[in-house]
Amino acid sequence: MSRHPLHPAAVHFPIACWSLATAADFAGLWFGEAAWRWSAGLLAVGCVMAVAAMVAGLVELARVPDGEAMRDAYAHMGAMLVALALFGTRLVLGLDDFHPLAPDAVALLLDACGFASLVVGGWLGAKLVYSHGIGQRR
Repeated sequence: MSRHPLHPAAVHFPIACWSLATAADFAGLWFGEAAWRWSAGLLAVGCVMAVAAMVAGLVELARVPDGEAMRDAYAHMGAMLVALALFGTRLVLGLDDFHPLAPDAVALLLDACGFASLVVGGWLGAKLVYSHGIGQRR
C-alpha cells in the first residue's frame, strides 16, 4: 500500500500565498492599490493553510528518526512558526476594521522577514526530503 503524506501537498498553499502577498506589497510601491489590495486575502489564506500544513507536519514528525534529521525537523518547524508569526502579524496590523491598509515600512519589513524565514524553512524542509529521505518510499 502506498502512503501519501498530506504535509508535502499542503505546504504549497502557504508558500504561494505568502510569496504572492509579499510581491503584491512591494509591487504596490510602483503600482499602488492595484497591486497591494490583494495582499490581505493572500495573507489570510496563507495563514489558514499554514496551520493545516503544520498539523499535517506534526503527524509526519513521528516518522522522523532521531539525530540530525530530527534537529533539522525542529529547525524547519521553528522557521515556519516564525514565518507564520510574522505574516500573521503583518495581516493583523494591515487591517483597519477588516479593510486592508496600504503597506507601510513596518508592513514591508514584516513581509521581508517573513519571506526570509519562509525560504529558510523551505530549504530545511527540502533537506529533510532530499538529504534525509523523510517521506520517501524505501
